[in-house]
Amino acid sequence: MPPVLPALAGIRVISAGQILAAPFCATLLAEFGAEVIKVEPPGTGEANRGNLSFEQDNRGQKSVTLDLACDEGRALFRRLVDTADILVENFRPGALEAWGLGPETLRETNPGLVVVRISGFGQTGPYRDRAAFDRVALAFSGITAVTGYPDRPPVRPGYFIADYGAGIFAAFGALAALRARDLNGRGQDVDVALYEAVWRMSGTHAASYGLTGRDRPRSGNYYPGVVPAEQFTTADGYDLVINATTQRSFEKLCAAIGQPELVRDPRFTPRQNLLANHEAIHAIIRDWVARHTLAEAQAALDRYGVPACRVYQVSDIVADDHYLAREQVITLDSPIYGPVLQPGIVPRLTATPGAVPGPAPALGEHNREVYCGLLGLTPAELEALAARGVI
Repeated sequence: MPPVLPALAGIRVISAGQILAAPFCATLLAEFGAEVIKVEPPGTGEANRGNLSFEQDNRGQKSVTLDLACDEGRALFRRLVDTADILVENFRPGALEAWGLGPETLRETNPGLVVVRISGFGQTGPYRDRAAFDRVALAFSGITAVTGYPDRPPVRPGYFIADYGAGIFAAFGALAALRARDLNGRGQDVDVALYEAVWRMSGTHAASYGLTGRDRPRSGNYYPGVVPAEQFTTADGYDLVINATTQRSFEKLCAAIGQPELVRDPRFTPRQNLLANHEAIHAIIRDWVARHTLAEAQAALDRYGVPACRVYQVSDIVADDHYLAREQVITLDSPIYGPVLQPGIVPRLTATPGAVPGPAPALGEHNREVYCGLLGLTPAELEALAARGVI
């Protein structure tokens, strides 16, 4: 049988992005077989070089240096893009156009080019020119307002949800655009705003506001209408999340804590009563958890099939057998940090699984391979470009 090729074998991506969202998008594509060529400024590289996040969010890419501020650099960039299927960028809106490298201009010589454009507020709209990073996008998306407790100021979520969420949507958009190109033969733009990636994950917040005219307040670990679901402290001091929000899982929970009669308690049936009396049911569960160690509580809940888990920290994750069995903690060697722990590949494909092609590249590590091997420059031309500061 012929070898099974990676899912994105034969796809070439030019990544002109930096910091998180755009490089992460490109790396997701690289992990499923795309060739990703990262374009960075000569001398300094992208602004995030030297940080741990650079090592992770640019793994599996190739690095070339190129000065887009000069005519010669822009001409070389266009030659490079002419060989590509996808261009990923996260410059401020209008920057590519100001350099004469707007998507429609690039498609004059590469009509099938898919241009993935990631920005804080998108390529259109009255706020398109505003600057934004992850935290600003989180605030604008509404997630910050509902995170935390009602008697305290809003809290920033602990992960870079906007950056990484935008990177995922951007990779999805790139693949959708490639499929559309298969059907109609022409490329298009993929416009991803950081805030929209988070807003799209907001659940029913918009629907609730539309029906009630009220903003949903911060409610800590309690989520209105999702009961019983809370965080409880065990006898040995661990935080345990229990989420038994269907009728069947509620019945299992009552049996697990040794109180099956709660299912028939008028405070908790029908379901409207359970929702109205969420504090009472949570108090009962809290008391049961407080009288058991984590091991005892988890064993009882698992025995009855109740969704529950201790609140993990990273130290728990990297030592957990399930994470390890699914290869979700991997180690890559960094020339700066040595062995570095990183998350594994998501999603898992059964026939064409992804793989990390290698660590993040050194600055300009692939100049000769790309410029001479791909574009056909001679070594002398390469040296002349470097001497003039173009690469």
